Amino acid sequence: MANLEELKAKVDTLAAKIVELKKADPVDKDAVGAAVKDLLDAKRTYAQNNNGIGVDGKEWQEPMSKAEKKKLEKAKKAAANADMVNGKQASDPNSASAQKKAAKKAEAKAKKAAMKAAGKSGEKPAAAAAAAPAKAGKAAPAKKTFIPSKSKLAPMQISFNPNAPLTDRPVVALTMAVLCNVTSDYSIISDHTRPGCALGLPDGRGELSGDAAIARYIARKSKSPMTDSLVGGDFEQTAIIDSWIDYTNTLSKFQQVRRVKAVSATLDRCLKQKTYVVGTTMTLADIALFAALGFPAQASDLTEVETILGADATPTKRWINMMRSCPALREATQLAMGISNDSEPVFDPSSLLDDLVPGMSPLEGATPGNVVTRFPPEPSGYLHIGHAKAVLMNEYYARRYKGRLIVRFDDTNPSKEKEEFQTSILEDLDMLGVKPDVVTFTSDYFETIRGYALYMIENGLAFMDDTPQEQMQKERMDRVNSKHRDQSVEDCKKYFDLMCSGDEEGLKWCLRAKIDMSSVNGTMRDPVMYRANHLPHHRAGTTFKAYPTYDLACPIVDSIEGVTHALRTTEYNDRDEQYQWIQSALGLRRTRIHAFSRLNFMYTELSKRKLTWFVENGYVTGWDDARFPTIRGVLRRGVDLKSLRAFILSQGASRRVVNMEWSKFWAENKKEIDLRAKRFMAIDKTNNVKLTVTNAPTAEENAFISTDFLPKDPSFGKRHVRIAKDVLLEKIDVEGIVEGENIVLMRWGVVKITKVDGDNLTGEYIPDGDFKAAKRKISWMADVKETLPVTLHEFDNLISKAKLEEDDNFKDHINPNTLATTEVIGDAGLQNLQKNDIIQLERRGYYRVDEPYINAEKGLQLFMVPDGKSKSMGGLTGKLAHR
Repeated sequence: MANLEELKAKVDTLAAKIVELKKADPVDKDAVGAAVKDLLDAKRTYAQNNNGIGVDGKEWQEPMSKAEKKKLEKAKKAAANADMVNGKQASDPNSASAQKKAAKKAEAKAKKAAMKAAGKSGEKPAAAAAAAPAKAGKAAPAKKTFIPSKSKLAPMQISFNPNAPLTDRPVVALTMAVLCNVTSDYSIISDHTRPGCALGLPDGRGELSGDAAIARYIARKSKSPMTDSLVGGDFEQTAIIDSWIDYTNTLSKFQQVRRVKAVSATLDRCLKQKTYVVGTTMTLADIALFAALGFPAQASDLTEVETILGADATPTKRWINMMRSCPALREATQLAMGISNDSEPVFDPSSLLDDLVPGMSPLEGATPGNVVTRFPPEPSGYLHIGHAKAVLMNEYYARRYKGRLIVRFDDTNPSKEKEEFQTSILEDLDMLGVKPDVVTFTSDYFETIRGYALYMIENGLAFMDDTPQEQMQKERMDRVNSKHRDQSVEDCKKYFDLMCSGDEEGLKWCLRAKIDMSSVNGTMRDPVMYRANHLPHHRAGTTFKAYPTYDLACPIVDSIEGVTHALRTTEYNDRDEQYQWIQSALGLRRTRIHAFSRLNFMYTELSKRKLTWFVENGYVTGWDDARFPTIRGVLRRGVDLKSLRAFILSQGASRRVVNMEWSKFWAENKKEIDLRAKRFMAIDKTNNVKLTVTNAPTAEENAFISTDFLPKDPSFGKRHVRIAKDVLLEKIDVEGIVEGENIVLMRWGVVKITKVDGDNLTGEYIPDGDFKAAKRKISWMADVKETLPVTLHEFDNLISKAKLEEDDNFKDHINPNTLATTEVIGDAGLQNLQKNDIIQLERRGYYRVDEPYINAEKGLQLFMVPDGKSKSMGGLTGKLAHR
């Protein structure tokens, strides 16, 4: 794509050339015509590279010839005449023009009457007009009311043209947002239909255009301590800053060289004995002037500016270097540029980012080295597949943006939490290959959170309530204020101390935030922030008798720990407003929220409470049962970590909650394990028949054949397969077999059946037999003493209903048949397998080694790994559904 700044410069140059040509005497009409054609071509090229938007910021339209213009004027006149015929001429009192004239006439009369009244009474005209009653038959002027203007932008959305140069993006506004610590309040989107930048205003009030205007709005709305110093603390300072901004606006029409020289000449005089343009700190004037220079925060942009300024040291150069060192300007540049894997690095090579994994979206407002994410599990159970999505997404963003990952235990409820679960979660994370940068605990901040609770009380932001729970729920549903809502600060403190004292009377009381009981968002209707709980805490013991809720603790600790992006599932959408209210009300550093959909699976229960019920009632062997959706369970079932990570990240960008089918996941898992699953064979221990191959070696001859572990990848090496005269076959494979039929013993060769006698077959090995001609290609096992006893384990879903509804009792939908075992005779090579190896038993499926072979009494235990298919790959069906 062509450089828009260069194209715009070309347009300006051609326009200036045409002006000069027209000044010549005589005028060279041919030269003017050629220049006009070149100008038109340049404007057209600009629009083509700017998604149809011309240099004037309007939609590009091809210029019309004189004939075409004449034709258009004729059409307009015809349309006007048609209006006359239809009775819509100006004399029609309902026509727009008639109404406009009538309105002007009425306004003139009102002014005249007001002047007359003022002359008689001595009042000012405006006061007289206001006092004068409306005459009979004439309506009084309607009071002006606010009418929301239309905007494509959502409230607090900042848009800019992605094809525009950096100086036409909201760099000044974003710098202001960074300085005021409110970047998380704004979302940044690209819109190629807009020539400049704009901000969507709240309450449907339309939008604000212009970088500097948006910057002023952000500063004043933020009510940050920085506001006065940035946009002026008094009338005079504000006026001076505004005059500098007006100056930078006059420079915007110039090309870069002239613009830089103009700013330099001005600053060299202004900054001889000053550090900043206005006052003693950085203001909006400095930022606007930095933008006028091209916002040279990047090394590449600075080089261009320094080339124009020359080699001499000047106050302007000193000022530029000082401004470039400001972290806010550097972060604003990254936000305005967007983070991508461009060949031109932003600031330094370490800021280059890997391409996004397919399915993942960019992290809004993320800049390299400045991202901190957190995974906050409650130590009340083992992690399940839903948690895996949350932690892997947090880890992905932290690593992609060269940031930090915090694992923080949300241990605010002693009734549910145990040290066992805390330990298991850390082990589960290790199994997933997740290495947090730091592990923290919400309980470490209990005293700090208590301090913030007292701040809320002292500032009228909370109250203590002893309303019974059911009544409180009803009042919140009906939007009825609690009888305690207007209690005094003294009473509130008294009951808060009672709640925290450990006294039995304190158990009745809780702390509620005073937000908005009329809100359509139920979570904003004075939610509970603190509760009494006299059970010992697994880390803090009996130190505390009351604990903050997750809703209060999370936004506080997120802010304190420097979390920049809080990844929360869409089920928290309603609570996001509450989260932001708490940070704002407590004056905390703001955290940006990034929503993603929860990972649900069909025929699967993910509730910790219900999973605990399965464990306690013996439906499973423990939290690591292969039928369980816990991390331990799915890994024991045979989930490949690489496949799990890829599958979860592929779902990451979606915010739509769906119930996934396990078959889709297992199909992806199969693609990965198939690349390394070595091939072996096994025959059912009871449902088999014997084949005597008359010309094969005897068992005593100890004969072998050699075959690839992975036929598609010989690099995995060879395995030796024992062959002998007596061979075991699956009974199901030889049903209907007849004498004279050729069969293929896989990896060995063709055998012609010469005799069928019930469960005993006789055949002859055909060295050069035709593999393709034989219909039956079957697995087999030499009937020798070196074979291995193997137990195959199959599993089915614990829940028999695809999706449990809210009013369903999960106990009514428990699958009674979820585990089956099969004894088989396995290849001797299976005894070398190690725990967690993944193999394929040919024509049966994939298996994970749960217990390796020790001896005849402790045989090999293999867990079937689903492959996403409804039937087994080779027709050897198991005892349960193949899933």
